[in-house]
Amino acid sequence: MWGRKKRNDSPPAPASPLKEALRQVRIETAERSGVVLEMRDAEAARLEMLNDALDPVFAEIPANVDIFDRGVSRGEVPRLWIDVTASVLMARDKRTYRFVQETRYGRKVLAETPDIKETATAITRYVAARLIERERALAQSAEPRRERPRQDPRRAILAFIAGLLIGAAMLGAAALLFG
Repeated sequence: MWGRKKRNDSPPAPASPLKEALRQVRIETAERSGVVLEMRDAEAARLEMLNDALDPVFAEIPANVDIFDRGVSRGEVPRLWIDVTASVLMARDKRTYRFVQETRYGRKVLAETPDIKETATAITRYVAARLIERERALAQSAEPRRERPRQDPRRAILAFIAGLLIGAAMLGAAALLFG
């Protein structure tokens, strides 16, 4: 009455073998996912260390240069992004830094080493190369372009009429020869 349940003093029924197996698998899966999360955290921590090692390099880049977007993304595969196409990720052994660039032909490995200093050196060379490319592109766009001289529209009309007359003459000659 009033929502009280009757007390049952009988022992609980033994769990079925399938329920017990499901319970064990759930426990093992939870433990494994915890290990995977710890590994991802370790990868992200290594990438953060590399990011900190790159601070002096990116501090020297002029403020008006906005081609670099550096930061660590914590996705399924943690990455240290240098710009839109280049990033650093950890290799399968989780100790080796792999500096890659995505190209239209696929992924290109620029450097692969377990040493932070060597990876930072490779990234520094990449940043320098991108800055030089930017300077060249800006220098080319700053050069004055020579405009083509504007053509007289009467000249185009005369060329069209000449083409019609020559085509009609060729058609007439073909009719006389083969007709």
